[in-house]
Amino acid sequence: MTRVVFLLVPRLHLLDLAGPAQVFSTADDLGHPYGITYVSEREDVPTAQGITLRAGTDWPVLTPDDLVVVPGWRTRALREPVGIPGPLLDRLVAHHDAGGTVASICAGADALGRAGLLDGRRCTTHHDVQDQLARRYPKAHVVRDVLYVTDGRIITSAGIASGIDLALHLVALRHGAASAARVAREMVVFARRNGDDQQHSAMLRHRAHLSDAVHHAQDLIDSRYTSVLRLSDLASAVGLSERSLTRHFTHATGLTPLRYQQELRLEHAEHLIAQGSTVESAARAVGFQDARMLRRLRGRTQPGPGPAPASAPARTAVPAPA
Repeated sequence: MTRVVFLLVPRLHLLDLAGPAQVFSTADDLGHPYGITYVSEREDVPTAQGITLRAGTDWPVLTPDDLVVVPGWRTRALREPVGIPGPLLDRLVAHHDAGGTVASICAGADALGRAGLLDGRRCTTHHDVQDQLARRYPKAHVVRDVLYVTDGRIITSAGIASGIDLALHLVALRHGAASAARVAREMVVFARRNGDDQQHSAMLRHRAHLSDAVHHAQDLIDSRYTSVLRLSDLASAVGLSERSLTRHFTHATGLTPLRYQQELRLEHAEHLIAQGSTVESAARAVGFQDARMLRRLRGRTQPGPGPAPASAPARTAVPAPA
């Protein structure tokens, strides 16, 4: 079981805490064991939204597989003193030094900076305090206007809803993109891209919709992308006719089921080639009979069709980025 420890600071933002906690809780419900612990200097922790939370003061025993997260708090230009005493900052450093991962949300990056964990690293925070973070920690490289930044075992996010993106990213790293997409689907949010990277998984890139049947079809393709998948079998599995599945799938993702499977194969083949595989061996590994189709896909200069238009019903609930 992976333990996730949230270090709670006075005046913390509820969504900075609740969003990521919900991601790991949902992942646990779906079969990926997570244990969530809340710690603070004192048992009663006031929040920016007026409710008081109860936390423990004793830290659990952590392993390198565990995660410590510092949610953000209400602050103006980082002028207010951070309510984290030195011994708690030492806990962050000790966990990282032992091989563990430390993450922050919004102004939580200030705690990582005070602990010295941002020195020489790329990081981010909420756009309102990016300039102040850069001035306060000149050895850090603050990346602006992105959702989150990963630098080794230090992960920082922009705050509020982007904490959900950060947590989904961590689930994807540990359990695969398909698992992260499933968690996002259960939460009725979108598995959004890493704003710090122009490339992201095809499994996530085409999940920005609310069609349950299409998500189910994608789950099946994701798990068997190297196999020959008959459209009739796929349609039967999701309870639609072949024609209806193709229509719904194309409307939701901008791709046919076959083209989606090809994108998955192409992405995995490119990864194998980058690791030193030949085109021929990569093609066979991802399910192509020979390298001709892979070469044809790699040689395409025009991108595939885009997602459904913004006016489409499946798109109307897209949340605004944090």
